[in-house]
Amino acid sequence: MNIGIIGLGDMGRLYAKAFAKAGYRVCGCDLPQNRQRVEEDLVGHQVEILGDGTAVAAKSDLLIYSVEAEYLEQVVAQSYLAVRPNAIVAGQTSVKSIEIAIFEKYLPTGINIVTFHAMHGPGFEPKGQKLILIRHRSDDESYQRMFDLFNKVGTDIVELPDYHQHDQIVADTQAVTHVGFESMGTAWKSAGFFPWDNASYNGGIDNVKILTTLRIFSYKAHVYAGLAILNPYARQQVKRYAISESELFKLMIMEEEQAFRERIYKARDFVFHESRKLIMFNDQVMKDFSLGDGGIHPKPNSHLSILSMVDAWYHLGVNPYDNLIAQTPPFRLRLGIAEYLFKNEQLLEESIETALYDKTIRGDDLEFHSAVREWSSIIGYGDMEGYKKHFNDVQTFFAARLDEGKKQSAELIRRLMMD
Repeated sequence: MNIGIIGLGDMGRLYAKAFAKAGYRVCGCDLPQNRQRVEEDLVGHQVEILGDGTAVAAKSDLLIYSVEAEYLEQVVAQSYLAVRPNAIVAGQTSVKSIEIAIFEKYLPTGINIVTFHAMHGPGFEPKGQKLILIRHRSDDESYQRMFDLFNKVGTDIVELPDYHQHDQIVADTQAVTHVGFESMGTAWKSAGFFPWDNASYNGGIDNVKILTTLRIFSYKAHVYAGLAILNPYARQQVKRYAISESELFKLMIMEEEQAFRERIYKARDFVFHESRKLIMFNDQVMKDFSLGDGGIHPKPNSHLSILSMVDAWYHLGVNPYDNLIAQTPPFRLRLGIAEYLFKNEQLLEESIETALYDKTIRGDDLEFHSAVREWSSIIGYGDMEGYKKHFNDVQTFFAARLDEGKKQSAELIRRLMMD
């Protein structure tokens, strides 16, 4: 099978290398200004670089569009006439509603559409990582060829029946997950301190929060912007997260203890009831991964970001454990620390007491509250450029520690996944 990839960015090159290593013939193209960088990165990987998308499409039994969702229609419109009859076409975007609509608009009915979504970033090799495979319209032979392809490169294949289910799950596992950590980063930037220098962020859970935040900001803004703004289910879920955070914050500042407790316990009982198969993160592993100097005595934390997420799951009627079928590393980390907090009665009690009565962290919670509202508004307005600018501003603030955070978070993920 000849595999063509239009768009040799980070993920396109990653899978081009994996396919070539598995013995497939691979060709691809990218923007002319990127050609030298692409060629340098693919030296020795047996990937043929062609001039444009039309040339790639004409040569491929399987054609993969690995471009940003916001530019996909433009790229498909330029190359679809060259697609071979009975070929397989796939997209590597994170928003399948838009992708499928574009494919149906341009591709003749004789073209097979079997699309996929790798649930990891370019920092991980495909082997062992979750990959969603969706059969939209395809004969049995073509679908089996796609399944065999990803099985051969060692991915953990999750088959979903349709793209709607994909977008619903991804809204939770990616869009809302990212907004939670992006809001933490924004809050720390607005407060003007690095969390590893602050006693309120010096525990095991907070080590995971910090490293996951740094990991997210170490990647490109457009990836997260497309996930949040173009996914039709994401806005609803992000809005619910913002509502949950706002309502909990109001109860905190009014010190409405009974109402606050009832709400937290109701959400806990819905999400973490005894029938769940728990993740059970290792306490010592989380404590080992600190960016601080070790001389700061930890203070209690309200963990408003985690309380808000569990409350949002409850109000959305979402079972996050079901969504582990399409998990990403940040989502598993988020669910894992939420589980760790809510299943530890002493820690949860400390979190509730801190949220209600500890004025020393109220300023940080106010910054987080403002950050969530900012991100929710940007996504609600569909402001793609505003999202990227907001993201890049925070990215610049943390720039000096992003590489270290990326490396440490990868090791943290590896250690926690092993346990």
